[in-house]
Amino acid sequence: MSRPVRFDGARRSGQSRAGLFATRPGVAPNGAMLTVGHSNHEPEVFLRLLSAHGVSAVADVRSTPWSRRAPQFGKRALSRFLKERGVAYAFPGRELGARPDDSSCYENGRARYARLAGRPALRSGVERVKNGARKHRIAPMCAEREPLECHRTILVARALEAEGFDVAHIHADGRLEPHRGAVARLCASVGVGRDDMFRSAGEAEAEAFALQEARIAWRGSGRAAGVARRRP
Repeated sequence: MSRPVRFDGARRSGQSRAGLFATRPGVAPNGAMLTVGHSNHEPEVFLRLLSAHGVSAVADVRSTPWSRRAPQFGKRALSRFLKERGVAYAFPGRELGARPDDSSCYENGRARYARLAGRPALRSGVERVKNGARKHRIAPMCAEREPLECHRTILVARALEAEGFDVAHIHADGRLEPHRGAVARLCASVGVGRDDMFRSAGEAEAEAFALQEARIAWRGSGRAAGVARRRP
């Protein structure tokens, strides 16, 4: 049985950062798993962002892999564009997306990330990414330009960090922000201090993540998300 992903910041016992990446050919020396948002970039601009950071594969974590505003990032068009330029593409959005069909993942019409994290599907998606990282430098990709406005940071990056990965986020201007830096920025933006003597930094971060989730989580239902996904 798949175990749920833990959001307590703990790495697997016995896994050092160096050891985790030492046997993974194709991963850049800094060992970070990168995330990226396609935003409204032109395809060639998006490709330059990937190339600048040595990304050799994109894991599309959108539940609905198309965009009316940016049709160049529809699943078929993007997959073809990347593969023609030597970048692998995979779609684990059913496992790692934030709009699941499963109605049990919703509360009062809003997706709850803790419930998503506890699903075997998310565990399967994380395992797919881990396996792919043995031969590629993978970037989980979603749509939003700002990492903090996207489940790739609030959900997926946390799950990867819990597995021992160092995570960083590619910004639209090419900057690379470590996930720990993004978490600190999130805490500051939502007004949660991490220096409270009566609670741990992890507890403060959990509160900040919960506040941000309440802002950005998909509002609808499992059925609505499933119908949207089946659109041509």
